Amino acid sequence: MPRIAIDAMGGDFGPEPIVNGVLQALKQAEFHAILVGDEDKIRPLIPKKALKNISFEPASDVFDMAEQATEALKRKQSSIYIATELVRENKADALVSAGHSGATMSLATLRIGRLNGVSRPPIATLMPTTKRGKLTLVLDVGANVDCKAEHLFEFAIMGEAYAKEILHINKPRIGLLSNGEEDCKGNEAVKATFSMLKSTPNFIGNVEGNQIFDASVDVIVCDGFVGNILLKTSEGLASSIGKIIKRNIKESALATIAAVFLKRAFKRLKADIDYDEYGGAPLLGVKKCTIISHGKSSPKAIKNAIFQAIKFSNSNINAVIENSLEEYAKLNFQENQ
Repeated sequence: MPRIAIDAMGGDFGPEPIVNGVLQALKQAEFHAILVGDEDKIRPLIPKKALKNISFEPASDVFDMAEQATEALKRKQSSIYIATELVRENKADALVSAGHSGATMSLATLRIGRLNGVSRPPIATLMPTTKRGKLTLVLDVGANVDCKAEHLFEFAIMGEAYAKEILHINKPRIGLLSNGEEDCKGNEAVKATFSMLKSTPNFIGNVEGNQIFDASVDVIVCDGFVGNILLKTSEGLASSIGKIIKRNIKESALATIAAVFLKRAFKRLKADIDYDEYGGAPLLGVKKCTIISHGKSSPKAIKNAIFQAIKFSNSNINAVIENSLEEYAKLNFQENQ
């Protein structure tokens, strides 16, 4: 049974939505939840019958969202530090946190450790597409704002492994996000990455921003600066689309009547673009599964983040990443002889 360490205190709204998400997940999946935080605040939120698969790990401190991520290593009594240590010490198989994303990333990288061959762990996220059931994996979306070509190359290999092992895509199409599809487009880092990736079998070349959503590519690689702007823009656009539709319906009697018949379609649209459907973003390239959720995560988002953690923990993805990076390192060494 997977053991999931959950930072119960780190979200914007305290432990209640996190605990509710855990309870929802336990109704649908078999796992053991280790809730890290103030037990006096957490335990009253849990029905006695649900305690069978829940344990508590005390933490007297909460790392605030406004604090600098570099301070996380010093805060050894914080819920995120203790949750990370549970994974490091093999007392848990995965970590889920809706707390400070920078602190979570730093602690996972420095305390749990990187996989062999990984220079910088990226945050990966799934984006909806126009094709039902089809998602695009984008990485990095915020962990590394300044990247060299070798970092972007590693992101591509890790994204390919995730697409194969978690999304079950046999031959994932890998694209490099640029300001044009032509081989010559992009900044110096993108151009150098293109040269490194062009010999990999699943690389389809440069892709543009619109291809993130048209299902023409499975994995899109970019640095964390571009990726984070892309992610936040997409989240804002998704929210705005819903508000624009509601406004137009209210302003038109005909649209109001039509909305009654289109209600099911609107529900599907909301599900397709709703962050809660995906729950969190995995930090790839660390030795144990780490899922970073939004600070404003609802119980549904936490539930789905836990499902991601279970699926990741039961997969062979880390071995695939290490083996793939080792193989490419050998090929690169042979070519330079």
